[in-house]
Amino acid sequence: MDFSIASILMLDGVTNGAIYALLGLATVLVFTVTRVIFIPQGEFVAYGALTLAMLQTGKIPGTVWLLLIMAALAALMEGVARWRHNGNPGRALKAALKILIFPAIVSGLSVWAAPQQFSLWVQAALSVAIVTAFGPLVYRVAYQSLESSPPLVLLIVSVGVHFAMTGLGLLFFGAEGFRNPPFWDERFNLGPVAVSGQTVIIFAVSLALIVLLWLYFERSLRGKALRATAVNRTGARLMGISSHSAGQLTFLMAAFIGALSGLLIGPTTTVFYDSGFLIGLKGFVAAVIAGLSSYPGALLGALFVGIVEAFGAFWASAFKEVIVFTIILPVLLVRSLRAGHSDEDH
Repeated sequence: MDFSIASILMLDGVTNGAIYALLGLATVLVFTVTRVIFIPQGEFVAYGALTLAMLQTGKIPGTVWLLLIMAALAALMEGVARWRHNGNPGRALKAALKILIFPAIVSGLSVWAAPQQFSLWVQAALSVAIVTAFGPLVYRVAYQSLESSPPLVLLIVSVGVHFAMTGLGLLFFGAEGFRNPPFWDERFNLGPVAVSGQTVIIFAVSLALIVLLWLYFERSLRGKALRATAVNRTGARLMGISSHSAGQLTFLMAAFIGALSGLLIGPTTTVFYDSGFLIGLKGFVAAVIAGLSSYPGALLGALFVGIVEAFGAFWASAFKEVIVFTIILPVLLVRSLRAGHSDEDH
């Protein structure tokens, strides 16, 4: 291996690591606020890329119909729960309609815009809106009624949600893979390395989103409310912070990050209905390296995972996934030895 090959591999590793960093941050965010190890994070990535691919062909994405079904189910559950709680049909109907409004608007826009063949950027924005709308609905349908359950129960639910979303992806997108066009097809030569415009976009968007997340948690009231929920759920609830709202907002952000990651990675690889699992799992490895609690740790862990994957693919391409996922074993061993063992306290 000479310097030019090492440079190319390093660039590929850091590029993939930027995507894994976003997914790792989303995994840490969801776990700290809701205690959910969100395995289906990768499905948002696949849904984002495949939704854009469907819009590129002028067809209405299957995610639109799935979104309407999920919204109707979530609205029904919310309406029934509110009716049982206060016995007021008017408030129950209002709560149900509140859940339906955003998915209905996004779905209507999608049905109208799909045959129009708008520009790539407009289709990308619409794809992000569609997939982002899934976040609160997934939380309402699968997790909200179980938010006080032990983490093991929530993990089992996550496995079920993963299989459901993967199966629905096969139903609505089919088994064929898609690769989206790049958002910027320029190329820049930096010595032995050729940097594509898509790579520049990946770095710029990832860095911008990380900075925006930091500003959101540091400066905004809702961001501070999420931080308070992550530190002490009971204390936050006593201070008037709704755990339901915090969970829905967290899943909204996770879905947005997943959809955006799907658009970034779509032009660099062929995405299938089940591709999100491996991509999301690498983000999960980065989050585990960070102890599922540190955002800077997740960022550094993701870059490490990306670099290991790139060099592992060069030396032993058949075992690159094994090499990446083996990283998690010594990390868990070290954390287990340092933390000791105790019974689950909640």
